[in-house]
Amino acid sequence: MPSVLLKYVMAVTGAIMLLYLVLHMIGNLKIFLGAAALDDYSAWLRTMLEPAVPRTGALWIIRVVLTVSVVAHIVSAIVLARRARAARPVRYTHRQPVQGSYAARTMRWGGVIIALFVVYHLLDLTAGTLNPNGVHGAVYDNVAADFAPSHWYATLIYVIAVIAVGFHVRHGLWSGLQTFGRSSAATQNALKGFALVFAVVLTVGFLSVPLAVTFGLV
Repeated sequence: MPSVLLKYVMAVTGAIMLLYLVLHMIGNLKIFLGAAALDDYSAWLRTMLEPAVPRTGALWIIRVVLTVSVVAHIVSAIVLARRARAARPVRYTHRQPVQGSYAARTMRWGGVIIALFVVYHLLDLTAGTLNPNGVHGAVYDNVAADFAPSHWYATLIYVIAVIAVGFHVRHGLWSGLQTFGRSSAATQNALKGFALVFAVVLTVGFLSVPLAVTFGLV
């Protein structure tokens, strides 16, 4: 597949995952409305689109779309990275660090951190295997147990992963906007500014939940 098409694949799949993150963050923030609001929202997700689709059918559609998007995103990133290295077969003996190489390293290691965290997050708050409470449907209690002060390491893991997501979103959104539109010197700063603000809002939104639980605000 041509590199330009792979870039579009990364942009489209990135947009799908970004939409999911925004909706997921909004759902998480229901914890500030109380246990009933969060648990009712979780129950609604399992009955969404009934009776047009079976119970939990919509959730499984979302999971399949996300899984396909994640795999396509990762594969495209790997192929593009390998092609970039192949185009420069002789490594420089010395080069000054540049913004592009810093962004590439951030995206690469951030992607690894995020992938590992997704596995942990699924086992923790989705399957309940690693959750101290682990009661199916008791979302509020599971979250409260997960980020309790005595379970501080889970909060730390979450904070590190969300910050990695923020860096990934900031650069990925900026890159995706350039892929879909024409980039010029006049729009560069505007796109970077929008991507930065978006990433900060998303990061703060996700971090507000575990930190609020840890510090007893909910």
